Amino acid sequence: MNTTAFADVDTDRLDTPRPETPHTRRARYRAGENGFDFAFPDVPIHQFLAERDRAFDPDAPTGLIALDVSEVLDCDYEATTPTLLCRYVRLRAGEPLATEFVASGEVFHVMQGEGESRNGADTVQWRAGDVFCFPGGGRSVHRADGGTAILFSVTNEPLLAFENLRAPLPGQARIATTHWTAEEIDRRFQAVWARPITDKTTGASVQFTSAELAPSYNTIPSINCAINTLVAGADQRPHRHNGAAVTLALQGDGIHSMIDGQRVAWSTGAAQITPATALHSHHNRGTQRMRSFVIQDEGLHFYTRTVGFSFG
Repeated sequence: MNTTAFADVDTDRLDTPRPETPHTRRARYRAGENGFDFAFPDVPIHQFLAERDRAFDPDAPTGLIALDVSEVLDCDYEATTPTLLCRYVRLRAGEPLATEFVASGEVFHVMQGEGESRNGADTVQWRAGDVFCFPGGGRSVHRADGGTAILFSVTNEPLLAFENLRAPLPGQARIATTHWTAEEIDRRFQAVWARPITDKTTGASVQFTSAELAPSYNTIPSINCAINTLVAGADQRPHRHNGAAVTLALQGDGIHSMIDGQRVAWSTGAAQITPATALHSHHNRGTQRMRSFVIQDEGLHFYTRTVGFSFG
């Protein structure tokens, strides 16, 4: 066996410097004792109240309102978490809005109103409570019918921006246009609410997926989305996972979360960040069933087999 490759460095070579090149000048070296002692800035526990108020201001124009904490995350592109970007999409009647996101897919929850969205040859007719997604890489045009509509959108733009990647070419995305209607979502919940709670129950939720992503249940490859609920007077037990989460309070009266010991009171229509690995729980002290739209970048962790879910 030739062991030359495993021998110590030939110190004679160190006395014979090689010519410097543009490529060697670019090189950085790190030989610290602990290779894991570097960290990007922490993802904050944060609630987007000002953005919610702008989105629901009756005088606000048609447009996008980003949930952006890029200054905290120290990145030069808009980001809600290191891999997610959420926005309110405000649409006034008669004012279509066109978008082109550099993302592998785009997901929408309809918070208010009704209308239609077009992407390529696909058109989705939507109303309040619906969820739909488009493949990334195309131009989407959104239009409200009859009155002001508000959508909540999520993409993985920060993930692509981190590696300076482009969106998929037309017809090459991993997903196709998919529409989950409010009526069918509510029908699915009837079985969820009738199911007994056991020591394995993580919550009373309905996830949104499509056949293209089987066997996983993600909504787009890197993102999973769901509607989560909690009956009045109940608690969703403390748990943690390796994906960050953005929770949009669809009904927030008397609801609060505990996130790593910090109490966050819900406010209807506002979204909040739960950082990855943070121990968190949800508590309903109101009179109605809690309902929220939950977005996680757990899709990456499902794929890399690093979900890291645990109770307590």
